Amino acid sequence: MDRDTTELEPSPVLGEFEVVHAPDPSDLAPRKNLPPLWRNRDYMLLWSGNVVSIIGTGATQIVYPLLILALTNSPAAAGVAGALGSIPYIIFSLPAGALVDRWDRKRVMIYCDIGRALTLASIPIALAFNALTIWQIYIAALVEGSLFVFFNIAEVAALSRVVEKQQLPQAVAQNDVAFSIANILAPSIGTILFQISRAFPFVFDSVTYMASVVSLFLIRKQFQTERKRTETHIVQEIREGLTWLWHQPLIRYMALCTGGLNFTNVPTTLIIIVLAKNLGASDAEVGLIFSLSAIGAIAGSVIGGQIQKRFRFGQVIIVTVWIMALTFPLLAFAPHFYLLGLIMGVSWMAGPVYNVVQFSYRVALIPDALQGRVNSVFRLTAFGFQPLGAAISGLLIEHFGVYVAIAFFSLWLIGLAVLTTFNAHVRNARQIGQAPAT
Repeated sequence: MDRDTTELEPSPVLGEFEVVHAPDPSDLAPRKNLPPLWRNRDYMLLWSGNVVSIIGTGATQIVYPLLILALTNSPAAAGVAGALGSIPYIIFSLPAGALVDRWDRKRVMIYCDIGRALTLASIPIALAFNALTIWQIYIAALVEGSLFVFFNIAEVAALSRVVEKQQLPQAVAQNDVAFSIANILAPSIGTILFQISRAFPFVFDSVTYMASVVSLFLIRKQFQTERKRTETHIVQEIREGLTWLWHQPLIRYMALCTGGLNFTNVPTTLIIIVLAKNLGASDAEVGLIFSLSAIGAIAGSVIGGQIQKRFRFGQVIIVTVWIMALTFPLLAFAPHFYLLGLIMGVSWMAGPVYNVVQFSYRVALIPDALQGRVNSVFRLTAFGFQPLGAAISGLLIEHFGVYVAIAFFSLWLIGLAVLTTFNAHVRNARQIGQAPAT
């Protein structure tokens, strides 16, 4: 869960903060005088470019493990590639957040998409000359992951500039619906293209990145407020983001909780692929499994906004974490590979609900000048667990079998659900008024 808010402006002096509580969903509801999001030209350009890009990314994400397994027949090697794609968040998140607050965010996003398009294009070129090696795949995963860090932090910061704060939950929910639909299409597109030619999914992904570049060029809105030139050292700026987040106990725990959930995110893809192959699924049928799972994510996106209005923050977070924890072990008992899609569909239905609540909660709170730094700290925590999870899953599957890996990650998720249930900041989060302007 890589998409991700509360209220309350910090005092002008860093270090003086009040405790943050969950917002009243009704206070975050769109005002009657605001036009619907579909009439917001800049948001729709940002949204549509991102959706197209996500279809391409989803196509290659499902193909990466298939390509590595075809080249090496090693789940551990596939796990290493997954880890390398996530490691850049650990390395670059904090400096990227500070730099994104200094630089032009739109320009950062454009350069990152161009770089990712060129990186992906190198794989079909190598395939054409029969020169592709596992090391090139590793380097491509590392480079693409590094560029994703800068793009993603800039994108999160930009959202609050193109969408009114009262419409942030609606925008997050709409994003999740679109992304879920994209995730239905992407696995099947990726595996079908992969069956035609191993190069085609990567060509397709490169084209979608360039489509995103075009949409970004067409956006008129500036992605940041006017910046004053500062001589502050980058280390001091990073410290300001860390300090801000540290003094928000609920947001701090949500970063850790999201990181704990993401610890199983990358491993889940590899686990399902190995299970499906063991149950006799073809490459195309593996894609269908992930497409079936994405239907659940669409359902969660559709009901996420309504659930936020009807239930308290703590109730939503605790229930969704338990749903993910209790469905994961069921993968070990699926008698047919299509049931893997059904099981993960239930789990993925909880994901968008969780994201709508915690993402819109945080972005509405953070002052614009701190958006990059605070989100980089949050996402460093949220994504920093993924490389370890990817590496552990590959090693467990290769040396002990896929069912041992399922047992390990199931215990992890259940432990996280227990911690979330007994966390006082989550359980007792009270509603507050609308966030002040940032």
